[in-house]
Amino acid sequence: MIVLSAKLAFLIPHARSLKDKRMAARSLIDKTRHRFGVSVAEVGTQDVHQTLTIGVAVVSGDARQARKALDEVLRYMEENAGGDLVSIIKSEDGI
Repeated sequence: MIVLSAKLAFLIPHARSLKDKRMAARSLIDKTRHRFGVSVAEVGTQDVHQTLTIGVAVVSGDARQARKALDEVLRYMEENAGGDLVSIIKSEDGI
């Protein structure tokens, strides 16, 4: 069993409250879960209005497949962060 994870930090410049942040976070997290069937959760900076930290985990029986799936998820999240979220400001692979 292969488990890969990544931690991403996004900037949310328009967020003036935690409610604004939660709306942007929920949208990205739900879309990613639905499209890829991976584990996604807010894993840090819960009390910071303009920073969103998300953890992603992929489980597979094959290392190449796990890496490919994680890369697709990260690319999707960065491309779909437009609008509410500006972009990934930090990315860490937990391989």
